[in-house]
Amino acid sequence: MVIWLWPLLGPAVAVASGRAAPVLPAAVGLVAFVVLYLIVMSLAWGDQAPPASRLFALLGGLAVVGLALAAGYAGQPDGWLVTLLFVGVAGVSALRPRAHAFGWLASVIAALAAIGTLRGVSAGEIASTAFSSFMAGVLVFVVRRMNLLIDQLRATRAELAEAAVAQERLRFSRDLHDLLGHTLSAIVVKAATVRRLAERDPAIAAREAGEIEEIGRRALVEVREAVTGYRERDFATELDGARKALADAGIEATIRASGDSLPAAVENVFGWAVREGVTNVIRHSGAGRCEIEIQLLDGHAVLEIRDDGKGGVAEAGGNGLRGIAERVRAAGGTFDCGPCPAGGFRLTASVPLVEAAQLVS
Repeated sequence: MVIWLWPLLGPAVAVASGRAAPVLPAAVGLVAFVVLYLIVMSLAWGDQAPPASRLFALLGGLAVVGLALAAGYAGQPDGWLVTLLFVGVAGVSALRPRAHAFGWLASVIAALAAIGTLRGVSAGEIASTAFSSFMAGVLVFVVRRMNLLIDQLRATRAELAEAAVAQERLRFSRDLHDLLGHTLSAIVVKAATVRRLAERDPAIAAREAGEIEEIGRRALVEVREAVTGYRERDFATELDGARKALADAGIEATIRASGDSLPAAVENVFGWAVREGVTNVIRHSGAGRCEIEIQLLDGHAVLEIRDDGKGGVAEAGGNGLRGIAERVRAAGGTFDCGPCPAGGFRLTASVPLVEAAQLVS
């Protein structure tokens, strides 16, 4: 700010050499003008927004001193009209709305032209000072606007970073819920089977205990894969696991699948949906029968899971189903679940094959 005060060197030299008449008011006014200008600019460009009343009061004082110096000394040599250039720049810096800033600048230029004409300043000097004032005001406005956009960009970048962290936390918690909810349910069912058979049929109990160990080992691998973020669900394996889990829980399982192959993105989404849906059937439904059906209808892959249980709210309100809904919608599909009119509970996921293929590619 101090460096850009160099246009005031002409009036300053005139005061120092005694050419300004009367010299004392010129000296006092010029010092007051420079001090007020630096204060206004420091407040206008500071990190913290100052009280508007204080800033406007200082800006008004600067304008009064600048106009007085220009009106009193513009007829003398050394370019006293230049004080109005700084009044214009200060107003553009301090006033935020664009209309206010350029209205202030236009008023200052009009005052400059009027004072110069009344004091007999040449038309060339008036035009030159007016043009310099306008360009300086525009430059300050552009720089200030650029700084504002940079600040907004930094704030947006920080918000995007926070949103990315929140999204990753959601993905991670959703994956762990989907993984561990199913796995722990299967372990609980098999552990209950082992407890019932431990004395009556030790051989079968030992086999079931071995399966519990295998489920636990597989769960460890799945959790590690989920942590790395590269997990893909193998749909055929998921269907087979669902059949076994339902059978272990004493629920009759019927699985009907189209013979056509599905895009990997669809299989991944459907794998999660089958795991969560079957987990809910085992834990909440009290069902004796569960049907899983996969169809291709009008360019969509449709998964439907139905049971003949109580169709309670507990099946529809958990975090797991919300996670499945998010996965389906992210693949461009639709998701629906709720009690069936004839009893039981139904989960339906539909994913367009074209969008899923594009996700894979």
